[in-house]
Amino acid sequence: MNNQLSRRFIAALSSIAVTGFLVTACGAGGSGGGGPSATHSHATPTTPALNGFPAPVIPASNPLSDEKIALGRQLFYDQRLSGNGTQSCASCHHQDKAFTDGKPLAIGSTGEIHPRNSQGLANVVYNATLTWANPALTELERQMEVPMFGDNPVEMGIKDSNKAEVLNRFKTDFAVVNLFKAAFPKDSDPISFTNIIAAIASFQRTLISNESKYDQFLRKQVTFSESEIRGMNLFMGETAECFHCHGSFNFNDQPKFVGLSPVETPFHNTGLYNIDGKGGFPFPNRGLFEFTSKPQDMGAFRAPSLRNVAVTGPYMHDGSIASLKEVLDFYAAGGRHITSGQHAGDGRLNPYKSDLITRINLSEQDKIDLVNFLGTLTDENFLKNPKFARPQ
Repeated sequence: MNNQLSRRFIAALSSIAVTGFLVTACGAGGSGGGGPSATHSHATPTTPALNGFPAPVIPASNPLSDEKIALGRQLFYDQRLSGNGTQSCASCHHQDKAFTDGKPLAIGSTGEIHPRNSQGLANVVYNATLTWANPALTELERQMEVPMFGDNPVEMGIKDSNKAEVLNRFKTDFAVVNLFKAAFPKDSDPISFTNIIAAIASFQRTLISNESKYDQFLRKQVTFSESEIRGMNLFMGETAECFHCHGSFNFNDQPKFVGLSPVETPFHNTGLYNIDGKGGFPFPNRGLFEFTSKPQDMGAFRAPSLRNVAVTGPYMHDGSIASLKEVLDFYAAGGRHITSGQHAGDGRLNPYKSDLITRINLSEQDKIDLVNFLGTLTDENFLKNPKFARPQ
């Protein structure tokens, strides 16, 4: 680090001795493929470091700096960074929704509806993989090439025929030119897509959510209601068994941070579909199968972080479940039975469904308690932090 802000950022996250901080890398067994088995603990994660989490992995090829973070924030909200100048990264990642967009399916700059739901960016620096089901995208710099340059589906819509035009939009804005020069002072021509990606990735790595009511509860700064306590005990226990896939400090099962080895990357079939009675999922949302072509990977997706989950609906990879209550109904049933339409089928009987997904005996009060506990994972400071907001 070569300046004060980025030093403070890393210092705040760098309680690198993960003592006093139980991390539960859990729930890969029976995942329907997509990663080796991982261990898990039944315990609640203990109090994190004073200012947050363990040290994040920052690539040596793109060290953090104040200047890159500032430029990345500007570019993240800038609609000029799309082929037709109508969409920014923030168009699909709204701060008040924990950097999701509230839509079942994302919509690209050309109006194309995407097959999948926009994922949140809270604590993205701690994710071992970065999309719903692509095990190869493990670095923000590589992942960002997909929305910027991809054509199936079109997101930002940057292509060979308009690349020069997109860059020229920034070259005529002296304020932004100065941001580029400050962020990349050694480059004679700093306005490039390589530098744009590096800057946005730097900004995204600062999107840390660690001040929820749950975090404050662990630090003994607040108390939980009786319902929230019951919900937490259900979540962390063998009745609801949520912890199997959401038991790390980031409430997922693919955490990555300095000192963790090996890093596990499980993917799970939760019985959401069974359209042909043989385990089929609707094209093109067939999960890890799209990359491995292994039958056992059909319908296997990454378990997302549940931090801020109360504001990130609708849920699942295709936004097909509207509310947290419905998500709990789905898991309690051991899968989803669709009785009519093109997606009809009994997901409860999907042959590739994870053996972690079984019928759970949850009362209506249990479900209320779980929803109330999940509400404690909302970090209002994160949702309103001016450091993450659109630059004025």
